[in-house]
Amino acid sequence: MLVKIFTDGGSRGNPGEAAAAAIIYNGDNNLLEQQACYLGQATNNIAEYQGMILGLTRAQALGATQVELHADSELIVKQMQGKYKVKHEGLIPLFGQAQKLAQKFERIVFKHIPREENKAADRLVNQTLDKAKKPKI
Repeated sequence: MLVKIFTDGGSRGNPGEAAAAAIIYNGDNNLLEQQACYLGQATNNIAEYQGMILGLTRAQALGATQVELHADSELIVKQMQGKYKVKHEGLIPLFGQAQKLAQKFERIVFKHIPREENKAADRLVNQTLDKAKKPKI
């Protein structure tokens, strides 16, 4: 089964309050699932990796065998494609985790997309951050 994953991560401040999100569609572009998680304090790049890991984890749980992962972070896409080295110590374990997940699929393609094409995942990240900021009664 082919799935298309749109991932995003963001932090308000760098580092700052952070969240990650993944939206998964089937091959016919029908929404299968959307997930987001609040990360606490993290950098933007860590949040981006967490979004990708979330998407890949959920795709595996859904039984995907083929994945197109779309992200607006050129850094994580090029690192996963092997075009950039991972030098930052905080990203190395996340990169390793993402690589292990990626190997579980028969076919996986990482695509860098403009922010304009990733608005739904960005919106989910911001909703998660907004919700985390609300005072609890």
